[in-house]
Amino acid sequence: MSDVNKTSLIPAKAGIGLRFQHHQPVLDTNPDVAWMEVHTENYMGGGTPLRYLDAIRRDIPISLHGVGLSLGSAEGIDPAHLERIRKVAERVEPGLMSEHIAWNVVGGTYLADLLPLPMTEEALEVVCHHVDQTQTFLKRRILVENPSTYIAFGNSIIPEWEFMTAVAARTGCGILCDVNNICVSAHNHGWDACAYLAALPPAAVGEIHLAGYSVRPLADGNTLRIDDHGSRVSDEVWELYRQALARFGPVPTLIEWDNDVPPLDVLLQEAGHAGILIAAAEAESANANAA
Repeated sequence: MSDVNKTSLIPAKAGIGLRFQHHQPVLDTNPDVAWMEVHTENYMGGGTPLRYLDAIRRDIPISLHGVGLSLGSAEGIDPAHLERIRKVAERVEPGLMSEHIAWNVVGGTYLADLLPLPMTEEALEVVCHHVDQTQTFLKRRILVENPSTYIAFGNSIIPEWEFMTAVAARTGCGILCDVNNICVSAHNHGWDACAYLAALPPAAVGEIHLAGYSVRPLADGNTLRIDDHGSRVSDEVWELYRQALARFGPVPTLIEWDNDVPPLDVLLQEAGHAGILIAAAEAESANANAA
């Protein structure tokens, strides 16, 4: 992928996910935030949302985060959807673009969820082919995000962290390390979250996501963590984020909040906390280099 643009215009600081209810507050208050990320599909229809985004991006760098490309679909990527993504990117000029390691299209019908893949060699070949296809079409590097999962396929033979690493190595894409997803999946499957982080290649990690999860009790007395993006970042995720910064260094970090979305100030507070941790990691790295 030597012809793919690998430049990021998103600073290695904390940003927030921009949601519709915050369009006007952002324009009214011009908040002190380093960057914002939007879901690509929300701006494919033009109209008022896109006009708001046009105004906001004049002052704040924007990243595009896709939720509907279905990189893991055995049916292949929908070329019409890929073209819609290209048109949004051409207009918005994002600093980063990302997609999910998941599938959500069957028989031409889009499903309202990001569904898990079996971690197999066949699935790896499918994902890598689609990432290559996407990067070639868009003429730029993308990041791929690790999923949050609740079940494991019996035929999965590749650990998820090795699957992610292999996609990045084979295609030249980057990794969007969702620390909350690692925390959720590690609990649900009995993985070691710290070992997952340690297995990812630092040079490939181009962004980090942070969010809140909910806990659902199960009949057998165990609990299931749900990646619902509906609350503040948990203490456990903050601690795992510190470890991520120590391993990957300061990278663009996003606060995601999609359900029960609070006032803008709450997201800015969470981003402020992430910013403090980024600054601490930068200082620690500088001290280590000076020693």
